[in-house]
Amino acid sequence: MNGAESLVQTLTDQGVEICFANPGSSEMHFLKALENPRMRSVLCLFEGVCTGAADGYYRMKGTPASTLLHLGPGLANGLANIHNAKRASSGMLNIVGEHSAAHLRYDPPLMSDIEGLARPLSHWVRRVESAGAVAWDVATAVAKASERPGQIATLILPGDASWQQAGAPVALPRTVATAKVPNTSAIDHVAQVLRSGEPALIILAGGATRGRSLELAGKIKAATGCRVATQFFSARIERGAGRFTLERIPYAVGQAVEYLKSFKHIITVETTEPIAFFSYPDKPSLLKSPGASVHTLVDIGEDSTAGLEMLVQALGAAKIAPVLQQRAEAIAPSGALTPASIAQALAAALPENCILVDESLTTGRETMGLTVGAAPHDLINNMGGSIGYGTPVATGAALACPDRRVFCMVGDGSAMYTIQSLWTQAREGLNVTTIIFANNSYAILKAEYANMGVGAPGPQALAMIDIDKPRIDWRAMATSMGVPSVSVDTAEAFHKAMVDSTRAQGPTLIEVRL
Repeated sequence: MNGAESLVQTLTDQGVEICFANPGSSEMHFLKALENPRMRSVLCLFEGVCTGAADGYYRMKGTPASTLLHLGPGLANGLANIHNAKRASSGMLNIVGEHSAAHLRYDPPLMSDIEGLARPLSHWVRRVESAGAVAWDVATAVAKASERPGQIATLILPGDASWQQAGAPVALPRTVATAKVPNTSAIDHVAQVLRSGEPALIILAGGATRGRSLELAGKIKAATGCRVATQFFSARIERGAGRFTLERIPYAVGQAVEYLKSFKHIITVETTEPIAFFSYPDKPSLLKSPGASVHTLVDIGEDSTAGLEMLVQALGAAKIAPVLQQRAEAIAPSGALTPASIAQALAAALPENCILVDESLTTGRETMGLTVGAAPHDLINNMGGSIGYGTPVATGAALACPDRRVFCMVGDGSAMYTIQSLWTQAREGLNVTTIIFANNSYAILKAEYANMGVGAPGPQALAMIDIDKPRIDWRAMATSMGVPSVSVDTAEAFHKAMVDSTRAQGPTLIEVRL
């Protein structure tokens, strides 16, 4: 057994079932080892798709995927979505090929400081020293990526460590990740705060936005009258009819400050107090009222379900039923495409148990708040702010949940960063509906230009924001990658296209012309 075979066997023994790969010459022995039937290997045409897909896979599966990246430049191509994954606490094992030790002395063209590239966005970095060390290093890397919260592990694999003999297979123990139980003193303190009757807001993140935690949060609200919200962006939320609905702190600084000004207490669960996404002239970075107090109920990395369960018991609220979201009447809209009609079309068309990945930025800010009465579904947001996350994350989510339709809402500017995802979706036959909101500009930047107080953009500034010369042909783009497509310019056509996509197998692209 050579080092590459030892690597893949150890990955599968440790529970890693999938590898998103963009291989090069140094990884050919690893590529051959991926013939192992226990490992699903998925080819992506850009490393940012590999790392984004690994992020989406973790968000839905809860276990880390591996990636295969070619040397330092391959890792660099994947860093933007590694950043997003780190911010979302998604576990991921990036395996980065390297030249053999003997070849490095000659400073070959693709030689780079891989450790230096990896460290700022990795929780753990190691270079394999020999084929015999591969199994131990891989098992350690998987254990690190599987921690709570999920971690980014980077393993650098020199070519000679792949092709040299590793010896007999090594059976290593498999680590099961557990989260810490919150401190009882924090629970008692927050219970006292909530009993005071003073205006309080609980902010949920991480695992607290789904499953049992969500139900418990609803009980706490029903028992105390507190409000319960999320930050504007969340890694994953279970929402829709039959579930407890979470409020959403606004993105815009002025709106967020207005939303938060009446709360005397901010209680955090797996998150921090609200901060502005960017710094703006004469606007605050901390969004709460200056007189508000922040209380940590469940710290990042702790067990939010356990913490909320303890709080429910402390409040005597175990038998109180939460108020659940009613199903909104599914009425297909007609007429012009507006944020309201787009939301109405989504709410009517989303099938039960689907996954909605949102990178629509300008359009989605208004739309998401109008879809809480849709059929029950999962919502995934961009936690790190590096654009080009949507289509890769949707790809990984679809591979994690092949029985669920995935909808990916993305702006046309953002989509161009990682549009190669469509090819992987077609190749793998994934049930992904990609919705491109085509306004032919970086509309988000026009809004930010105004927010920064720079004044009206001049011709040169506008030329750096508009992307209509030439206009991108999204249908031709989709066709070239094997994805059926349709263009729509009315609300009724948009609704019909979404419904039609749920009745078909494989990926679809809908261009929404705004």
